[in-house]
Amino acid sequence: NKPADYYTIVGCIAGGEAGVDMADMLSEKLGVLSNGAQGVFANRRDKKVQQELVRDRGMRAVRQASGEKFEEVEEFLRTEQFPVVLKPTDSAGSDGVKLCHTFQEAKEHFHHLLTVEAVNGGFNTEVLCQEFLQGKEYVIDCVSRNGVHKVAMVWVYDKRPTNGSQFVYFGLLPVDPSSEEAKVLIPYNFGVLDALGMAHGPSHGEVIITKDGPCLVEMNCRAHGADGNWVPLARSLTGGYSQVDVAASAYLDEAEFDKIPNSPMSPLQAHGQMIYFVSFSKGKVKRTPGFDVVSKLPSFSHLSPSASVGGEVKFTVDLITCPGSCVMMNSNGKELEKDIEFIRYLEKINGLFEYETEAESLARPTADTFGVGQEGTHNRSATLDRSKMLRIMSMDRPELRGGLVKRFTTLDASKEMVVVVDPYSTGCVIVKEIQSRGYKVIALWTKGFSEEMKKHVPLSCGKISYHAEVTEGDNLGETTRDLYKTAGKLRIVACICGGEAGVDMTDALSERLNVRTNGTAGAFAYRRDKKVQQELIKDAGMRSIRQAAGKQWSDVESFLKSETFPVVLKPTDSAGTDGVKLCHDIEEAKDHFHNLFEVEAVNGGFNTEVLCQEFLQGKEYVIDTASRDGEHKTAALWCYDKRPANGSAFVYFGMLPVESDSLEAKLLINYTKKVLDALGMKNGPGHCEVILTAGGPCLVEMNCRAQGGDGNWRPLARALTGGYSQVEASVDAYLERRSFGNLPAIPPSPSKAYGQEVILVSYAEGDVIGTPGYDEIKELESFVYLETGVAVGGRVEHTVDLLTSVGSVIVMHSDEAVVKRDIAKIRQMEQNNKLFILKQTSTMMRAVSTLNFQSLSLGEAN
Repeated sequence: NKPADYYTIVGCIAGGEAGVDMADMLSEKLGVLSNGAQGVFANRRDKKVQQELVRDRGMRAVRQASGEKFEEVEEFLRTEQFPVVLKPTDSAGSDGVKLCHTFQEAKEHFHHLLTVEAVNGGFNTEVLCQEFLQGKEYVIDCVSRNGVHKVAMVWVYDKRPTNGSQFVYFGLLPVDPSSEEAKVLIPYNFGVLDALGMAHGPSHGEVIITKDGPCLVEMNCRAHGADGNWVPLARSLTGGYSQVDVAASAYLDEAEFDKIPNSPMSPLQAHGQMIYFVSFSKGKVKRTPGFDVVSKLPSFSHLSPSASVGGEVKFTVDLITCPGSCVMMNSNGKELEKDIEFIRYLEKINGLFEYETEAESLARPTADTFGVGQEGTHNRSATLDRSKMLRIMSMDRPELRGGLVKRFTTLDASKEMVVVVDPYSTGCVIVKEIQSRGYKVIALWTKGFSEEMKKHVPLSCGKISYHAEVTEGDNLGETTRDLYKTAGKLRIVACICGGEAGVDMTDALSERLNVRTNGTAGAFAYRRDKKVQQELIKDAGMRSIRQAAGKQWSDVESFLKSETFPVVLKPTDSAGTDGVKLCHDIEEAKDHFHNLFEVEAVNGGFNTEVLCQEFLQGKEYVIDTASRDGEHKTAALWCYDKRPANGSAFVYFGMLPVESDSLEAKLLINYTKKVLDALGMKNGPGHCEVILTAGGPCLVEMNCRAQGGDGNWRPLARALTGGYSQVEASVDAYLERRSFGNLPAIPPSPSKAYGQEVILVSYAEGDVIGTPGYDEIKELESFVYLETGVAVGGRVEHTVDLLTSVGSVIVMHSDEAVVKRDIAKIRQMEQNNKLFILKQTSTMMRAVSTLNFQSLSLGEAN
């Protein structure tokens, strides 16, 4: 109820970027301390005007052009070196400030800025295009009164390459005012304030020290933003004051302002910094245990999270994907350093967040793994469209050409016929080997086998042709008659499986044709069924997986309620990555159980039963075998190289050969032979997947066919053994008794060469516009083969599982040092994100100090 003239207005201060112009005009009108709004100073918030005023003073300024129409900046953009910065002339915070890497990108963003509402309301009327300054980025917080400028604090940003991004903000660190950079920055900043006519109040100058010296990014004619979370830190550093305190004194208490030193004492009175959290993983947040831990550290002062329970965290590649910040300070510098190191450790081990679990692919790498998904995505197993794949094979290694060991061929081979059921992937390699020995081949396609899968021919096979192609009839008798009719006078001497989809037909048909067979007697009729496999080896007294299977949820519910999670769910007759998932709770398992009955299997048809199994923990091995009349020979042993990466507990990095005289090899070979016997697999190839648990080897699954992966491993396998692989051994088993008899029971040790399959891992994501890494890989001395579904025009993601793996490289050489050197080169390219050139997206360039992290949204975080 006081009269209007009861109070005396003694100050008018801008409370934020949006209030700068009004504060200048109103303070001038009220006759209180004012920077005024006369002449060019009326537009001092205009970033273009700022640079022009600085340049007029003879100081280093940014090259720039601005306009309301694109034609006004076009000439500048055509002559300026990219990247360039585009922003509204009166931008605030992160409002519209972008780094554009091409002329077209700049043009699109220019028009975009004139159509979107500004963060402070209204619409942008003019766009500023500026050179991109390169150098260390500093912030100078000042306060002025009557043209006397005092430095409240100098800061520097800690920026580093991370997650494939050129720079990511890690923190804001105080700079000692007596340092060499401060001695350059402070007088430059004072000159900028004078040039802009800023005689009163707080200012927040952003400056980059370029090779030509300091250069203004922009002057914010108000206090440092970020909710003032830095105030307690600043007070500790200076010994008692911050920009906020000095600004109040500048307007309200001249005597107190005069007592403030021109710059903080040196050395600074405490130790501290602003930490910007960096995420090396992604997911939906279930809990934030890391934030709780950080808040209990001795140096902790304040936490500003932008990620919360129920929200999405992404890999940190820019400010938008930063999950928050905290202020750390301590009188003891070593204690502070220790706490900061711990926070960085938490980030690296992905300890900041606990995510809601997602079904996780547990299938082993195959050629299909690196296929191309839907256009524009990086989905390895969604399709088998080989036409979109990039495949490169070394053409200048004589040792990779032809067979290394002469095979015996019967005189009657040209009069004999071999039936190969569903020949795709390695099955085509087997066909080529059979044909090289003079035999004719009929391809038998089972019902429902897709036309797309029939085109799944490895690069090493070139063009493949058959004596004839036959499709499965309505029953086994009709199919047999069709084959005999097609063979004519040629004698059918073998029926061999060409891929997972052909296993059951191969067993039944070979038995019907009265050629070498594994048969279909009793339980053996279902040997491809993963549940049956485990039951058969359990009956044989061997370690097997705890499991339950069913066609209805009620069939497996009891097992899942009693089993320790996580558990594995998969179709009983799965192939490759087909439907195999790791589920972390019963609800997740239930959802995936029902989902498996709704999706088409990779080999055609629909799943009829789901298998639930305990999750085996231990090292994962592959044992490739070939058998003839119950005599089993081990062609190769491999071990998967799995490591944590990109926030995932395990990522496949490669497949390494295992020496046959090693202790684990002896255990695995003996166990695998017993598995083959238990499953009645007397003839042909086997691809056995085993995990070496604390209780010994345990079968994951036996694939009753040769190893897949398009047989790209074959040149390496032959080099390791000195002349043969599972392909040759399998053909020998069916067709050449003498050659099979001459094969050793296990591969020679030590191996005759060195090498491995390298599975490529991406530490970045984006649209691919170049693949220089592929060119370097194919020039490596040990290079044999490269296959990938990521090519120019596609997209790559951070590798967190098989679906996001980049591709596969086979390396092999007689010199171990060459192989190690080349693998190290590949891993270095991965780490440095040199495999690809990614399309640079517009990047937010404004200083972090202007942002309120709690107002940022990460997905659905807020």
